[in-house]
Amino acid sequence: MTPRNELLFCALGGSGEIGMNVNLYGTQGKWLMVDMGVTFADHSYPGIDLVLPDLSFIEERSEELAGIVLTHGHEDHIGALPYLAQDLGVPLYATPFTAGLIHGKLEEEGIADRVDLRVIQPRERFAVGPFDIRFVPLAHSIPEASALEIGTPYGRVFHTGDWKLDRAPVIGKPATEQELREIGDAGIDVLVCDSTNVFNAEASGSESSVQRGLAEAVAKARGRVLVTSFASNAARLATLGRVAKETGRKLCVTGRSLDRIIRVAKSCGYLRDFPETIDPDTAMRLPRDGVLIVATGGQGEARAALSRVAEGSHPISLDAGDTVIFSSKQIPGNEVAIGRIQNILAGRGVEMVTEKQAHVHVSGHPGRPELAAMYEWIRPALLVPVHGEMRHLMEHARFGLAQGVPRALVQTDGELVRLAPGAPEKIGHAPVGRLVLDGDVILPADGVTINERRKLGINGQMSVAVAVTREGRLAGRPQVRLQGVPVEEERDPFVAEAEEAAAEAVRDSTGNAARLREDVRLAVRRVATRWTGKKPIVDVLIVEV
Repeated sequence: MTPRNELLFCALGGSGEIGMNVNLYGTQGKWLMVDMGVTFADHSYPGIDLVLPDLSFIEERSEELAGIVLTHGHEDHIGALPYLAQDLGVPLYATPFTAGLIHGKLEEEGIADRVDLRVIQPRERFAVGPFDIRFVPLAHSIPEASALEIGTPYGRVFHTGDWKLDRAPVIGKPATEQELREIGDAGIDVLVCDSTNVFNAEASGSESSVQRGLAEAVAKARGRVLVTSFASNAARLATLGRVAKETGRKLCVTGRSLDRIIRVAKSCGYLRDFPETIDPDTAMRLPRDGVLIVATGGQGEARAALSRVAEGSHPISLDAGDTVIFSSKQIPGNEVAIGRIQNILAGRGVEMVTEKQAHVHVSGHPGRPELAAMYEWIRPALLVPVHGEMRHLMEHARFGLAQGVPRALVQTDGELVRLAPGAPEKIGHAPVGRLVLDGDVILPADGVTINERRKLGINGQMSVAVAVTREGRLAGRPQVRLQGVPVEEERDPFVAEAEEAAAEAVRDSTGNAARLREDVRLAVRRVATRWTGKKPIVDVLIVEV
């Protein structure tokens, strides 16, 4: 698994799934990591918000890791850094805006002085071990998203990160067609490319085109207007600042992540004409048609500003006749959470506008016309799709081949691929998996704790306390307590029967303490199964008196 005179590639996250992007390149005894992201938990991880990649493969080879390069500042690309980067002990490389976001995360964890974070300017070339690297700015829904031009003795890679084509960007100066053609002219052996929107027949559209649709939607609104978007989209924030001016409304921004993005963007020279904002209390004192509120929470996040507004636990309140504009796309998996908030707002008489009703959002990922253009300009010998579920990766490979790319290779998390020399081939498999952040503790996603929690959530829990003499005879009536066992109004007779079953198990048992505990557990669980069809977790305490 140590790279030799060759060019290797291995994804530890983000290939076969959307989110949690971690990619490794290897050559001449060294590995380069590109991105270290998280994904967000669903109902299968009770009590969990963040899911982290399992980096045990590279942790066991940390002396071979030369550095970590970050393509941009979205959580699915940098979100795991505060929890995992320090242990790897290698420098991080990022452009100024991305570095600003990373530094804030490291500060929150109290480790900013223990992680070597190096700021690299867009288009600047730098070396990380045997890798020669250059950040190539591309458009995306966050400032300073960059592709990586990676040179090695055994081949050159163009790793796109997340990207789109935008001829009229609101923020930043992405590489031009000419710049990208020159990269292709120099020779690219492998294009490792974003697959998220491969099924979209149309191009993603320019960020600058959204302003008119937002302005029209705000101008039509009669009362307060709240716009929710991805907090990281500083270009959308700039657009909303202009819309507020155009429609004569004061701008109120609410949400910690929005405050952080604005602060870092301004420190990097962006949002220079962003209007002065007002606080929520001031916004509530203004005439209803005099305020434009920008809030986090468009994906239904329970603790975000929009959810709290909907539930009435936020200083901002919305009533009948007010408007909420969802200037974002629903991320698959978030439909239920978003629908819950929309139903609450609808019940209050709040009007809602989504991308289905008006041009209030454009994607940050390439559709098929943009992918075809990238193939033409870069002219790779090999396409390796990443950043997508299996259906995205397979379709991306088919589309690339149909557009004239000579070869495509579909890989998924953990598959070790030799890109060069010779024909690309899969040569091994690295261990991959998921970790979860549970409070302040990092645990295996399918370890004992989370599996126990799943069982508790599905079946409930019962506690049984039994007092016995030294001779093993019952010394009092067993006590049963239960949580989450579906008996409701029949709770008392159920508990009585369970206690009698425990007592009977003690009277019939002839074994040692361990055997007695198991006999009681099984007897009580049989009662629960007969009553409910469930098999709750049963904890037994034997007290000798």
